[in-house]
Amino acid sequence: MSGVLRTNPSVSVEPIIGRYLHLQLKGEDHRIYVEESGAGVPLLCLHTAGSDTRQYRAIQNDAELLKEFRVIAFDLPWHGKSSPPAGWENNTYKLSSKDYTEAILAVADALALDQPIVLGCSIGGRIVLHLALEHPERFGAAIGLQSGAHVDPYYDLEWLHRSDVHGGEVCAGIVSGLIGPSSPSVHRWETLWHYMQGGPGVFKGDLFFYTADGDIRQRVKNIDTLQCPLWLLTGEYDYSCTPQDTEFLGNNIPGAKWQIMQGMGHFPMSEDPETFMTYLKPVLQEAMLARAKATNQKQLTPDSDL
Repeated sequence: MSGVLRTNPSVSVEPIIGRYLHLQLKGEDHRIYVEESGAGVPLLCLHTAGSDTRQYRAIQNDAELLKEFRVIAFDLPWHGKSSPPAGWENNTYKLSSKDYTEAILAVADALALDQPIVLGCSIGGRIVLHLALEHPERFGAAIGLQSGAHVDPYYDLEWLHRSDVHGGEVCAGIVSGLIGPSSPSVHRWETLWHYMQGGPGVFKGDLFFYTADGDIRQRVKNIDTLQCPLWLLTGEYDYSCTPQDTEFLGNNIPGAKWQIMQGMGHFPMSEDPETFMTYLKPVLQEAMLARAKATNQKQLTPDSDL
């Protein structure tokens, strides 16, 4: 039968299916790579700066989660299997909060996602805050991993895009210290491999959002967790988004729930997925219940100014 994957019975096949969406973003044609697995409540996963959807491989392969959730992850433009738009060679990639938000909403619209739970890490954790603040009507709940309202640059960004160094190895070197010391070696190095494969200047362009344009410190207090329930999970070994940064959010966003993950670093879902699942699964169950309650409230007040 056409379209059916045939394999040797001894070969293990993952449930993840990859496809491409053709979208208009900023008036330009984009070919966006999307992966998904499972069925049920949509869980939209957002990768970190300079990386791609592979960071969520463990979640997308977890048989228990896939019984209740449709797990979706996509590569941002310029990342992973999503190519830059035509004429990219004449432009410098620089991610803004506006462009980031529009890309996420465009993918959600294209996939007809109804009140998805959005889960993002690092820059994905930051944009989750923007989404909860600016578009609470679109999301059933939000989970921020390594979410901070702002970070000051703590290294020279110029090293991330130079002709005389290996950009991928520099990117991996910079983030290597953010991984928890107890993370299994196999997961540590796969996480770093993803960074070594990033396109020239892409990590640097993402950090424009992370260190400048995406600063939301003065606005987080306005997030309404009754409209978009919010959870924050942060690894204790992270000097990019520190536990104190997450504590700031927890203390300034009424109704937000937060927790520090022991022994973990900046990439919990990819650096130590087994440990991470012990933190994530209870939160997802809470988020699923909160989503149902928040969605019902939105339906009861369709004319409200969300």
